[in-house]
Amino acid sequence: MLSFELSSELEALRARARVVAAAGVAEHGRHNDSWINGYSKEFARTMAEEGWIGMGWPAEHGGRGRPPIERVIVAEEMISAGAPIASMWFADRQFGPTIIAYGTDDQKAQYLPQMLSGETTWCIGMSEPDAGSDLASLKTSARRDGDHWIINGQKIWTSFGDQADYCYLICRTSSEGPPHRGISEIIVPMDLDGIEVRPITDMTTNRHFCEIYFTEVRVPIENLVGVEGDAFKQTMVQLEHERGGIDRLVSNRPIYDAAVAEADTSDPLVRQEIAELEIGYRVGRLLVYREVLKQAPAGFSAATKCFCTEHEWRVAQFVAKTLGPRGQLFDEVTKGVLYAPGYTIMGGTSNIMRNILGERVLGLPREPRVT
Repeated sequence: MLSFELSSELEALRARARVVAAAGVAEHGRHNDSWINGYSKEFARTMAEEGWIGMGWPAEHGGRGRPPIERVIVAEEMISAGAPIASMWFADRQFGPTIIAYGTDDQKAQYLPQMLSGETTWCIGMSEPDAGSDLASLKTSARRDGDHWIINGQKIWTSFGDQADYCYLICRTSSEGPPHRGISEIIVPMDLDGIEVRPITDMTTNRHFCEIYFTEVRVPIENLVGVEGDAFKQTMVQLEHERGGIDRLVSNRPIYDAAVAEADTSDPLVRQEIAELEIGYRVGRLLVYREVLKQAPAGFSAATKCFCTEHEWRVAQFVAKTLGPRGQLFDEVTKGVLYAPGYTIMGGTSNIMRNILGERVLGLPREPRVT
């Protein structure tokens, strides 16, 4: 019989993570979608002291060299509890691994230690007003001027743009050839002249999304990561990190737990709905495990994201129905319900994810364009 039970060592790690997460919530408050809303440099340092930043990074680069499943377990407990992990999340999830894979020795020496200690916050300059899911159409440019890049353009939906120490910028260094050519990745310190950050307040009052304007921003040429003009594949690897993670499954787990505590479980229909959602959590967790264990085919993170974020949407509907009239009052729980439409949009819409799954994983033919 196939067993899905974790080893005693992993269960001990989960128990420790649960204790630390609860202490973080007690000290810093509970946050819905804590990986983008729970910002605390102090708690990031706690994560670093526990050895929970860079858990899966190679030891030669300061990481712990632990199996990827351990990071998933810690992250699930943190996000499910609402612990404030936002200030270290993006660096740990994708920028550290990206610099390890593509960066120079000097870049690794400069940036990785600050990430591992929880001292620096990173944001990603990816989406633009006219280039959301279609990243190959981005227009933010970087041109060479001696030993500097001169950057001009605009980014949007940049979480922590107003808090970040660095922006990992996806930009265009050449307009020649097909759209996916000429794209480069450059590390931009956020204290440089010519950078303007405008936080965007959404209807839940969250302010993590930002617009960033770059006007003649001078960045040293050595801040280029990887090969000039050939970074599109690097960006796609980043999106694999971004789309197939546990954060796409349990972002609103805290409001689910609150609703289950109030639900009328004497009603068999309510019990059935809870059972369906619990099954969804288990299926989603297995999909995430497949991603981190490298058992899923290339590009399958699109399917994982689709399932997990649509599950989060169903969770929000259950919470709203369970709360009834009280759900009309504005508090932290109802804020989580209001945020639900964003799950299937940020990181790539469900429609785009299904296109990726069909074309790149299943090999289905593209529909001819009707003119």
